[in-house]
Amino acid sequence: MAKIRYATPIVEMQGDEMTRILWDWIKEILIEPHVELKCDFYDLGLRHRDETEDNVTLQAAQAIAKYGVGVKCATITPNAQRVEEYGLKKMWLSPNGTIRAYLDGTVFREPILCDGIASYVPSWTKPIVIARHAYGDVYRNKEIRVDGDAQAYLEVCYGDGNKRREKIADISGAGIVQGIHNTDRSIESFARSCFGYALDVRRDVWFATKDTISKTYDGRFKEIFSDIYAREYKDKFEAAGIRYEYSLIDDSVARIIRSEGGMIWALKNYDGDVMSDMIATAFGSLAMMTSVLVSPTGAYEFEAAHGTVTRHYYRYRDGESTSTNPVATVFAWTGALRKRGELDGVPALADFAVRLETAVKNTISQGFLTGDLKALYRKEGVTPTVLDSRAFLEKIAQAL
Repeated sequence: MAKIRYATPIVEMQGDEMTRILWDWIKEILIEPHVELKCDFYDLGLRHRDETEDNVTLQAAQAIAKYGVGVKCATITPNAQRVEEYGLKKMWLSPNGTIRAYLDGTVFREPILCDGIASYVPSWTKPIVIARHAYGDVYRNKEIRVDGDAQAYLEVCYGDGNKRREKIADISGAGIVQGIHNTDRSIESFARSCFGYALDVRRDVWFATKDTISKTYDGRFKEIFSDIYAREYKDKFEAAGIRYEYSLIDDSVARIIRSEGGMIWALKNYDGDVMSDMIATAFGSLAMMTSVLVSPTGAYEFEAAHGTVTRHYYRYRDGESTSTNPVATVFAWTGALRKRGELDGVPALADFAVRLETAVKNTISQGFLTGDLKALYRKEGVTPTVLDSRAFLEKIAQAL
């Protein structure tokens, strides 16, 4: 059969370590035999980011805004150990943070449910979607190491020359200071993205912060969500039979654990980062969660919700076979292909993406899986078979 073609490029962003290896295998085994890929390619591997002073990351973000669809491999956000390991010029920022800040979107993360894979939380029978704000907070912070007795202040300087200054603390001896920020415009985009997505998929929205402690910062999130919901979405939600509610994050966590799932859980940037990993693990594996960044202008960036699987990469580099789960990376590609097909009016491309996702789920359901899923597999009469990463991808190819 002729390969499926499409006109507008998909922005392809290569990454690091084990996920970089899986990336190439996924294309080779599952996609390129069926699709004539047309991609605008950017190497976001750590060495290339260092060589380009990280300009390549911004260029990739600009390309996503231009073409509307991107797919990204997991990347390293370097710490001090990585700077030494890779001989970097500096401790570069998170590529995800740079892309999210440029696109100013919302990250929606949803677990991939498969027949035969049991959740660690028995009551969770429906997927929980994490809606993660993708701007500001610690991902765009400024930090100062304080080396002696000092006074730390928070200062805002307005365009008309006025200033507002508040003392943060008297620091004795040594310590650390951090400043974070957000904007009303970004929070408003976050709220509208959450409410609009909820209407599309007919799910309740639960929004949680800690406004009792962070009365101004978190309080502003709460105010904006409440105002936008009341003015723009309340009637639509009631007509759709869904609801919006706000609660403190500690109360929300307790209620989520006791729930059956099925809601959109809207969280600030860092909260969403942490809780999405918790949700993914509870439903099976960090490698069993989709992640898509949706910008206010309608651009989409698909990626896996996990990291670069460093431990497996070191083993692979030493010549060992690894059973690394590639499912989230496969679904990043299927998400991008499906959206490209929808936007370009190429139904065959969207249909291929759906068929590939079904092939992945069927393969796991039949008991062929990676090592991280073995302990979770529960299907009467079926003994699971653990495969290495490449053999697992080849088994999916047979199902496809």
